[in-house]
Amino acid sequence: MGITRRFVFPALRILVWGVIAASLAVIAFRSAPEPADDPAVPSAELVEPQVAVTTGDVTNTVTVTGQVVADPAAPQKVTQRGTVTEVLAKPGDVVEAGAPLLEVTLTEPQEPLTKTDPETGEVTVTERRPKVTKETVTATVAGTVATYTALKDQEVSVGDDFATISPGTLSVTGSMVAEQQFRLLQIPAEATVTVTGGPAPFTCTNLRMGAAAAPVGTPEDGAGGDPAAGGSSASITCAVPGDVTVFAGLAAELEVTAGSVEGALVVPVTAVLGRVEQGKVWVVGEDGEAEERAVTLGITDGAVVQVTEGLAEGDQVLEFVPGQDVEPVVDPMTGEVFVG
Repeated sequence: MGITRRFVFPALRILVWGVIAASLAVIAFRSAPEPADDPAVPSAELVEPQVAVTTGDVTNTVTVTGQVVADPAAPQKVTQRGTVTEVLAKPGDVVEAGAPLLEVTLTEPQEPLTKTDPETGEVTVTERRPKVTKETVTATVAGTVATYTALKDQEVSVGDDFATISPGTLSVTGSMVAEQQFRLLQIPAEATVTVTGGPAPFTCTNLRMGAAAAPVGTPEDGAGGDPAAGGSSASITCAVPGDVTVFAGLAAELEVTAGSVEGALVVPVTAVLGRVEQGKVWVVGEDGEAEERAVTLGITDGAVVQVTEGLAEGDQVLEFVPGQDVEPVVDPMTGEVFVG
């Protein structure tokens, strides 16, 4: 037994380790790639991915983040110069459009009448009463009188602000970046609004586009509305229906659908240089070479874009615009390098 422990077992251990080492060596040499016959031939081939022009349905829906805001009070302006003779409203009054707010009286002296007797030549001068014109300034909108600054016997001029009326209505407004604005060149009349924590999504009307709000901050700290930098370039606003209960300050999303098309020729947006009306793609010919081609573009959903002229179904195009910064991907099995 002592001989077995001292000589036989250690020998068996050495034999087992030797078998394991030999097996690992065989596996390593069999799995290693064979060296290229020609050192000048690269071991990896750069492959630019291609996609075929296909047909599909495209819906141009843009989602804009915004908030519920109170509509601003409408200023009321004097429409005749003169003296305030009647103050017809006060702050807090609820008025309808056309309700009287202010009476202004203009007193203008008139030239006296002169009459000459043809026989005697005597001239008679008759004084005339001043011309008095009264005008009542009415409310331009319905709502609640928020401010009222006109006083009785005050001299006023045409265009002077003398009151504001708050309509008591709400709107949803949000800021768009340049890309969204280009997708809404044909803006619809309404949008679907979802208010965070509020009622079910509802339709808001009188959709309109305007200038963006003044940016907060300075160019040095990265704030601002430079479209080229992706900042806000325009605002979009729509009216909240009167039967919908929401409150100013709540966060909201506007979903604007500006067109759809069925069975259109489409390519990925990554394949097109340009996004609006005119663009360029790189069509792959039978010889495998890519040729630049101008195309006319329709609507986009952000993932694919409609091509109305320049391509046919089945054409092969480069999936990514040449020269654009993309992330290379290496196939671990074949060693091929894909750009994408």
